[in-house]
Amino acid sequence: MSQDRTTVTKWDPRSLLLHCHIFFREFALTSACGLESALIENGRKGRCGPKGVTDNVNVDANVSSRINLMRIVLISGIVFVHIPFDAASSPYDGTYGAFDWVRIFLTEALFRVGVPCLSAISGYLLFRSGQENFSYRKTVRTKAQTVFLPFLLWNCAFIAAIILATSVGVGDGYLPDPLRASGRDLMTQVLAVEDFPANVPLYFLRDLFVCILLSPILAWLISRAPILTLTALLVIALVPELSIYIVLKRSILFSFSLGIFIALKQFDLKALDRFAPVGVFLLLAASALLATAIFFTGPSLPDWVQFFRNALAIVGALGFWLLSAPLIKTQLGQRLSKTGSLSFWIFCAHYPLLVFLWILWGKADLSFYPLFFVLSFALLFPFLTLSNGLCRKNFPRLYAILTGGRTKRSPTPASPQDVSRKLVTQQR
Repeated sequence: MSQDRTTVTKWDPRSLLLHCHIFFREFALTSACGLESALIENGRKGRCGPKGVTDNVNVDANVSSRINLMRIVLISGIVFVHIPFDAASSPYDGTYGAFDWVRIFLTEALFRVGVPCLSAISGYLLFRSGQENFSYRKTVRTKAQTVFLPFLLWNCAFIAAIILATSVGVGDGYLPDPLRASGRDLMTQVLAVEDFPANVPLYFLRDLFVCILLSPILAWLISRAPILTLTALLVIALVPELSIYIVLKRSILFSFSLGIFIALKQFDLKALDRFAPVGVFLLLAASALLATAIFFTGPSLPDWVQFFRNALAIVGALGFWLLSAPLIKTQLGQRLSKTGSLSFWIFCAHYPLLVFLWILWGKADLSFYPLFFVLSFALLFPFLTLSNGLCRKNFPRLYAILTGGRTKRSPTPASPQDVSRKLVTQQR
């Protein structure tokens, strides 16, 4: 989408016919295509050509670009959440002063919004064309290839890397040993049955696939009793230390259902754009307040802080969506919205690389943690961008499998006693 499509220009009566032509052309093209989730880019070609995350649902160009923009921004933020640390570099000790507060602001407050926001986008896109056009069998078959298969492949690849590393003594004290895990723990490491998988961030794909399996039931409940359904799911998402086992992250179930509700009610996603400055300010202010509360009460957070954190993770999605309104009008926003399958590559590959960078850091016997925090982020993105491009160019079939057909450019580990306290990750 060109820059002038998202900027406001002086109205010219002569452009009315042109604008109408563009509108109906885009509506005809987009409404003819299928469905995809917030992380999905379908590589199959049909009458709509190569499909991106939102190219195949009937959303206008502005909303489509903003969804793509949110995906890469939020996934980049999720990388912050998973940068490892140990007991000596815990931000709750305040060893590094303001730097520790900034870490908490980014990892415990602001970017905790990422997963709920992506979940809401997924639910919205799944039912954007209405219940009558939803094919459950086709959807499950497609999502098994685009969500569940990449989850298995990336997770098993990391487990294989762990086995290789521990066999030569590289990961001793840093990584769980799958070969010594019980059958139950191994099932969780591979399939995230009871807790996070070995490749921790991939729990989102696991929970997303579960939500997709439940989507007809959720849509039926929302279409008949939306307030009751969403209220019940919201309570479940907000209550601290509650486990429902169906999903590992309760906010995903609520946010996915909220996205379905927005789609079925056909709400205008741009209706609140004029309040973007206020929304972004409130998001940053609330994140700062939460970070301060966590900084002074962590790591064992009282219930009221956990409730605040859970609530902001859900409500903050609106702030990020409002942020996308002005951001998409910038050159940077336009470029980020066209990064395509890179976001999924970053999402699946960043955690294993962070863990092995942490191992190298430990072997180097360095102790100034802020340097690791900054360097890991600075090194990770160029490497992932380069590897994404090389794999897509030189091994297109492998790339298509690893990304679930996203070819467009554009754990309980072993039981706690078996894992060293050297590694503490923010496993969300």
